[in-house]
Amino acid sequence: MEVITAVVAWAISSTCQNTPASSWLGAICPRRDHAKELADRLSQNAQVYSPDSDAFVPATARWSTLDAPGVSVVVVPSVENDVAETVKYANEHNIPFLAFSGGHGAISTVGKMKDGIQIRMSQLSSVEIAEDGATAKIGGGTLSKTITDTLWDAGKQTVTGGCECTSILGPGLGGGHGFLQGRYGLISDQFVSMNVVLADGSMKTIGESSDIWWGMQGAGHNFGIVTSVTSKIYDIKHRDWAYESFVYTGDKIEDLYEGINEHLLKNGTQPVDVINYSFFFNNPNVDPTKPLVMFFVLQEGTTTVDPKYTKHFHDLGPIATDGAAGSYTDLPRWTANDNNSPPCQKLGMVNARFPIDLDAYSPAAQRKVYDLFASATQETPALNGSFFLFEGYSLQGVQAVPSESTAYPFRSDKLLIAPVMSYVPAGPELDQKAMKLGNDLRRILHEATGREELHTYVNYAIGSETKQNWYGYESWRQERLLELKNKYDPQRKFSFYAPIA
Repeated sequence: MEVITAVVAWAISSTCQNTPASSWLGAICPRRDHAKELADRLSQNAQVYSPDSDAFVPATARWSTLDAPGVSVVVVPSVENDVAETVKYANEHNIPFLAFSGGHGAISTVGKMKDGIQIRMSQLSSVEIAEDGATAKIGGGTLSKTITDTLWDAGKQTVTGGCECTSILGPGLGGGHGFLQGRYGLISDQFVSMNVVLADGSMKTIGESSDIWWGMQGAGHNFGIVTSVTSKIYDIKHRDWAYESFVYTGDKIEDLYEGINEHLLKNGTQPVDVINYSFFFNNPNVDPTKPLVMFFVLQEGTTTVDPKYTKHFHDLGPIATDGAAGSYTDLPRWTANDNNSPPCQKLGMVNARFPIDLDAYSPAAQRKVYDLFASATQETPALNGSFFLFEGYSLQGVQAVPSESTAYPFRSDKLLIAPVMSYVPAGPELDQKAMKLGNDLRRILHEATGREELHTYVNYAIGSETKQNWYGYESWRQERLLELKNKYDPQRKFSFYAPIA
C-alpha cells in the first residue's frame, strides 16, 4: 500500500510540475508561489507582482484590451540579467512569457498566451551617448519621448516612432516608421548591436556578423527579448519645424487625396523634408452625421511651411486651418501623438488596427472607405470613436537600404494606412461588427491597388493576416525566417507576436 501511495504521489508531483493554473488539474495540484520564487532569484531592485498585488492591474494595462495576454505574474527587471533569469525560470517550469514596453502591441496573437509571465521592461530605461557622439546605448524599455528629449538636449537625434509613449524596440523590431525616416531610414536601420535574451535564457550580444541580425531587423519579435540596443545617432541638422493643418468636410475627399498624390507624394518622390498625415474622425459638434478629415503638412528646416506644398489645400476650402513653428520635439503634440493624447491613454478600450501599405491614393477608393466609415459609425454609435489613419512619410532613407539586407519586406511601399476601430468593450456582437468594418475598409483599399499581394505593417497588424502579409511574399524570405526560427527558437517560445511559426 505504501508503494502505491508513493507512486501516486510521484505521479501527481510529476504531472503538476508543469501544469498551468487554467488546467483542470489545477484543482488537485499544489500551487507554487512563482512570484516569490522569482523575487528571490532576481536582482534587489527587480519587482514582481502577482494578481493580488495593488500594482498588478496598472502593470498589465494595455492600449487595447482585445485579446489581451493572460498574465499570472508580472516581472519588472531592474538589470538586463533579470530578463535572462526570468526566461530560464519560465522554461524550467514550462510557463509562457511575453515582454512588453509601451503596451501598444494590439495584435490578437498575444492573446494566445495563458497564465504567463509578463516581462515589463519599464525599469530598463536609459540613454547613454558614446564618447564619439555617433551612437547611443538605449535600454530595452526606453520610451520614445525619453530618447528624443535626451538626445535633443545633447544636440543629437535618431529615428523613433511618432508616438511619445511607445518604446523604440517595440516598433523597431518590426522595422519602425518615424518622422525622420526620410533622412536616416527605419528605426531598425539605425541598430548597430544589441543585447538579446534568446529562447533558452542565454544572453548574447549580436551585430551584423550574426546570422540572426537579419531577422531581428523586421521580424525580431520572433527571436528574443532585446534588453538594450546600440543605435546610430546624428547631429541635429535642422532645429526648426513647422506645420499647417486643415479640417475638411467629406465632400472634399476626392480633391484632397488627388491633391496629396499630385502635390506631395509625386509618384514616391515626396521631398525629404516634408511629411503628410491625415485621418478621418467623428466630431458631432461640427457635423453630427458625417466624419471630418484632419490633414497635416509638416516641414523640416523652416518656420513656415512652403506655400508650394499648401496652396492647393487652402484652395479646397477647409472649414478650419491652423499652423505653428517649433522644433522636432513638438511633432507628437502637433499630430496628437504626445503623452497627453488619446493614443497614449490606457482606458480599457479596444483599439483594433487593420493596416495596409499603398503606393498612392485612389480618390475613388477614398470615397468608398469614407462613405462606409461614415455609415457604419452612424449605424453603430459605439464605434463613433474610431478613426482612420493615413501616414505619408518621406522615403529616401528607407529606400536607400537594400530590400534584401533586412527582414523588413516592404521598403518600396509609399503610404501606411490603418483604420482603427476604437470602442468600449461590450461583448462579441460589437467585436464582430468592428472586425467586419475594419476588414471591409481594408479590402476596399486593397482591391483598388489592383495587386494580389496585401502588404501590412506588422506593428499595426490585427493578427488575422498571413505570414506573407507581415514578412513578404518572396519564398526566400519565408525560408530564411523559418530557418532562423528553427535554429534559435525550436520550441517556439517567442510565438505570441506575429509568429513566423
